[in-house]
Amino acid sequence: MAPGMLFLLGLLVSTVLVQVDADIDYGSALTKSLLYFEAQRSGKLPSGQRVTWRGDSALKDGSDAGIDLNGGYYDAGDNVKFGFPMAFTVSLLSWSVVEYGSKLSNKGELQNALDAIKWGTDYLINAHPAPNTLYVEVGDGNSDHQCWQRPEDMTTPRNSFKIDESKPGSDVAAETAAALAAASIAFASSDSNYAFTLLTHAKQLFDFARNHRGLYQNSVPVAGVFYSSSGDDDEIAWASAWLYIATGDFTYQNFLSSENNGGARSEFSWDDKFVGAQTLISKASTSQNQIIKIRFCCMVPTNQRT
Repeated sequence: MAPGMLFLLGLLVSTVLVQVDADIDYGSALTKSLLYFEAQRSGKLPSGQRVTWRGDSALKDGSDAGIDLNGGYYDAGDNVKFGFPMAFTVSLLSWSVVEYGSKLSNKGELQNALDAIKWGTDYLINAHPAPNTLYVEVGDGNSDHQCWQRPEDMTTPRNSFKIDESKPGSDVAAETAAALAAASIAFASSDSNYAFTLLTHAKQLFDFARNHRGLYQNSVPVAGVFYSSSGDDDEIAWASAWLYIATGDFTYQNFLSSENNGGARSEFSWDDKFVGAQTLISKASTSQNQIIKIRFCCMVPTNQRT
C-alpha cells in the first residue's frame, strides 16, 4: 500500500462531509473512513473496538527507551508508527470536527471521530515526555517492508527514535503542535480539561520548533527514507494558525506575518501545509467571537474556572 494512506483517509473524512450528491451514499463512505482508523490502531485495544478482527499489538513500544509509546496508528499497510504523517492525520481529523461537528453528529459519527482523534493525541502526548523531546518513529521501515506480518504477530524491530535540542526536527515538532492545538479545539466543548492538556503540549512543541530549527530527517535518517520533509516553514505557519485560533493570542498571528506565506501553491499535503494555514487564518479573521470563546474553553480547565 502506498505511503500516506493514513492521512489520505483523514482528508476523505473532511471531503465526504461537504458532498451533496444524493445518488452517492457519502454517509457510508464517512463511516467506513472512520472504521479504517480503528483497523490501524496500535496498542491495547479498547472494549468498544468495532473492528473485532484486530487484536492487541506492540504493547512494549518504547521499552527500549524506557518510555510508554503504546497506542497511536500504524502507517498504511505497514507496522511502523511514523509521527510526521500521523500528526498531520490528527490535524485533518480535528479540522473535520471543528468545521463539521454538527454534520458528524447528525450522521451519528461525532463520537467516533473524537475517538479517532484521541487515539492519536494520547499517543502524541506520551511521545512528548519533555518540552524539547519528541519521539517521532517506532519500528523500522526497511525491515518492516521485508516482512508481511500482521501487527499482532510481528517480530520486526520496534526501535524508538526521537528528536531533541541536540538533534532537532522543527518540521515534525511544529506539525505535532498543530495536531494538538487543533484537537484542543475539537475537544473544547466536551472535555475542557483534556483540551487544556492538549494545548499545553502544543505550546511547548511550538516553542521547541521555533527555538531549535532543523529538518527531522537529518536527526532521524530512518524516518526520512519514507517521509522526508522538504522544509519546515509550512509547518511553522500551520501550527501558528491553529494556535492562534485555539488561544486568540496575537503572538501566533505575528509568527504568521514574519514567516514566508507560501504564495500560490499547487497542493495541500502532509509535506506542504501552506494552503491549510492560509485558509485557517483567512477564516479566523472573520470569526473573532468564536476564537475568544474557544480560547476560554481551552485555556482554563473546568476545576480552575471562577
